[in-house]
Amino acid sequence: MNKDGANLSRRRFLTAATTVVGAVGTAFVGVPFIASMQPSAKAQAAGSAVEVDISKLEVGQRMTVEWRGKPIWIVRRDDAMLADLKTLDVKLRDPASQVAEQQPAYTQNPHRSIKAEYAVLIGICTHLGCSPSYVQKTDTHNLGNDWKGGFFCPCHGSRFDLAGRVFQSVPAPTNLVIPPHKYLSDTKILVGVDQGEA
Repeated sequence: MNKDGANLSRRRFLTAATTVVGAVGTAFVGVPFIASMQPSAKAQAAGSAVEVDISKLEVGQRMTVEWRGKPIWIVRRDDAMLADLKTLDVKLRDPASQVAEQQPAYTQNPHRSIKAEYAVLIGICTHLGCSPSYVQKTDTHNLGNDWKGGFFCPCHGSRFDLAGRVFQSVPAPTNLVIPPHKYLSDTKILVGVDQGEA
């Protein structure tokens, strides 16, 4: 005891005990709070690569899968469709896909794909983010007699060919974006992982 009648050792013990209890209480409150900042399993899966089976995709058909909340279109093209692509260069804003952000380097070619038969595109118009319609050459449409097939954005009239290249004189400034992807086999594509990555 000191001259005021206080027991210093007891005071130190009570201070230490209060500090320990306070720290434990803070941990119990803090751990769930910090854990809530981590992405959920669903959010983590949304960013994961998506494996797509294209074995049943017929010529001219388009299939849609979701990757990172975006529609990914896979269109199977035949030789006639690929030949039509070559005839459109003079009508396109960027026929050689010069804007690097539009596609991975391994798809910067006339058909904008790893395998010419399959187009893999993000189905979002590069103007204001609408989702264009897939309009085949043989579909009923009012896009003109020289329409070779492709994508038409109903929001503001942007047009893209079957390689996702944008036509001139439309609101969309650039071609449709191609996501990173690679082939796991002749019938499986992995969207979200670049060709050459593990």
